Amino acid sequence: MSVFSQQDFDDHEQIVFASDPDTGLKAIIAIHNTARGPALGGCRMWNYASEGEAVRDALRLSRGMTYKNALADLPFGGGKSVIIGDARTHKSVELMAAMGRAVDRLAGRYIIAEDVGTSVDDMAVVRGVTRHVAGLKEGGSGDPSPATARGVFVGIQAAVDYRLRRNSLDGLRVVVQGLGHVGWDLCRQLAEQGVRLSVSDIRREHVERAVESFDATPVNADSIFDVEADVFAPCALGAVINDNTLPRLKVSIVAGSANNQLAENRHGVALAERGILYAPDYVINAGGVINISHEFGEASMGYDRAAAFAHVDRIHDTLLAIFERADAEGIPTNVAADRIAEERFRFSRVA
Repeated sequence: MSVFSQQDFDDHEQIVFASDPDTGLKAIIAIHNTARGPALGGCRMWNYASEGEAVRDALRLSRGMTYKNALADLPFGGGKSVIIGDARTHKSVELMAAMGRAVDRLAGRYIIAEDVGTSVDDMAVVRGVTRHVAGLKEGGSGDPSPATARGVFVGIQAAVDYRLRRNSLDGLRVVVQGLGHVGWDLCRQLAEQGVRLSVSDIRREHVERAVESFDATPVNADSIFDVEADVFAPCALGAVINDNTLPRLKVSIVAGSANNQLAENRHGVALAERGILYAPDYVINAGGVINISHEFGEASMGYDRAAAFAHVDRIHDTLLAIFERADAEGIPTNVAADRIAEERFRFSRVA
């Protein structure tokens, strides 16, 4: 298997394969770009079908973190790590400690945090063997999902302001796909503003709870793309905007927390051609990484929640700048976001 010929290889600076026979650890750490600072990104544990699939995920996710951190104006580059294995049966304290030792050997080039399949408790284990970790519960930022949800909320406000020329969400119709930690908290914030919610989730109990808590309208998972609304907020799986789903959308805005919402970049073009305003996912869902970045506060004063969430709120203005540039240059919003990010990490270095 050649890494350099991988479709998702994008001049990555460093790719590390780490193993530990005693714990069964098999992991990949991908560092994409450190022009703005050490690579910051989460650790995903997933039962990948093959090593090649794991490599592709690490390459793709680490590149995405470079763009996300640059547009969030963070003094960090992009990196990501993946552990091959089922988090429910394979993960152990010893395995996470071994992962921490692998991170420590990079001497600060990569800062690890939680992601799918890992948790803030796992990061506490990692902290026992390396200081290059973020997202800690004790003395740190803890669970990043409230900050992620806040960023999506203010991002929806920005998109509604720009496309619908409304400064109030009251009476707005929003379809939320996925009621995990982020999707649920987003629904709470939207409901508090008088938004009419339609919701879908593969777990029936989550939908029933949303109906009871937010007076939401339940929608079958297969029909979520057919609901007429103002905003579609994908907060579950990636690649939900594709050749099959895009023609079915009856919304003015797509703005949600899911990663890699576009199956391909060309779907950003297709959204624009249909007059649908797309809030690029790695911009609107950056609240979590912004939050954990504040564990590295000025003069090492530590995490300040108020300052972190004030930074998260700036996602609103970042999106407005992207929308304006897209219109000014006649390009899709995902292309405009990429150009701004690349200007920040390819041609400048944070002091």
